[in-house]
Amino acid sequence: MGAGHSHGAGANERALRWALALTGGFMLVEVAGSFVTGSLALLSDAAHMFTDTAALAVSLAAIRVARRPADRRRTWGYHRFEILAAAFNASLLFLVALYILWEAWQRFRAPVEVQSLGMLAVAAAGLVVNWLSMRLLAGGSGESLNIKGAYLEVWSDLLGSVAVILGAGVIWLTGWAWVDPVLGVGIALWVLPRTWTLLRETTNVLLEGVPAGIDLDAVERAILDTPGVRGVHDLHVWELSSGKVALSAHIEVDATLARVERLEDALGAMLAARFGVTHSTVQVELPGAHGGHDPHAAWAAAKDAGGHAHNHEHGHPSRRATGD
Repeated sequence: MGAGHSHGAGANERALRWALALTGGFMLVEVAGSFVTGSLALLSDAAHMFTDTAALAVSLAAIRVARRPADRRRTWGYHRFEILAAAFNASLLFLVALYILWEAWQRFRAPVEVQSLGMLAVAAAGLVVNWLSMRLLAGGSGESLNIKGAYLEVWSDLLGSVAVILGAGVIWLTGWAWVDPVLGVGIALWVLPRTWTLLRETTNVLLEGVPAGIDLDAVERAILDTPGVRGVHDLHVWELSSGKVALSAHIEVDATLARVERLEDALGAMLAARFGVTHSTVQVELPGAHGGHDPHAAWAAAKDAGGHAHNHEHGHPSRRATGD
């Protein structure tokens, strides 16, 4: 398991290094091409590629930082840095999309005359570079939010190259300068929803929300269905980083249970197999031992009094497998 993860991280790092070299190198080509052709579209795309280059560099740094071992100050290690990098990428993409919309509005008001054939040649080369970068990053985009953010950066840049190619071709054939800002709006409208999705996913991780695809009620039922478990409370499930799901809970067990260790092993194996939980912490309690009193009696008393009772300050009422 650990070897596979290490191999995946190494492959992702190599892919990011190549994508960074390709994107950063071609960004300089586009800047030069924009001055030669007088194309503002190429200069704008170069600015877009600059943000991609910065985002890829941050993503690469995130993978390297995440390899640092846990210490006395950061007991979970540095895996969360990957999520911070993904959130940075998403925010950057969002700003770029807004910039494209603003630039398109400016071009509606004042069309720019460019050397369409030179613009077409540079954009075609950019299309090839972005396609190669996408191929490099595609394998890890489904496993890591960090790689997914970098992949979306390059994917949006590829669309930018396609738009510039189409715009240059149409302008060369027809002289319709308004085609360029229309394509710019199309790119921005494609980028914004995907950026929002990535930003929402990273925000959920940073807020320690329940990971997407995990039903907390289903997790609770599965724990209650485990032989020897009588109740569960203070159940929390969150994501440390991509593919690293943690769980903590207080479990009430049958007083006649012979081996608590076997129950803990069974719960850990079940949670890993059914819900992908990679780190579980379970505190085992005898019924009524929590807080020195029966938590169900306290809960019922609070309900009768018209209030709300919790076993911990941020916990949840205990639930029993056998019902009340």
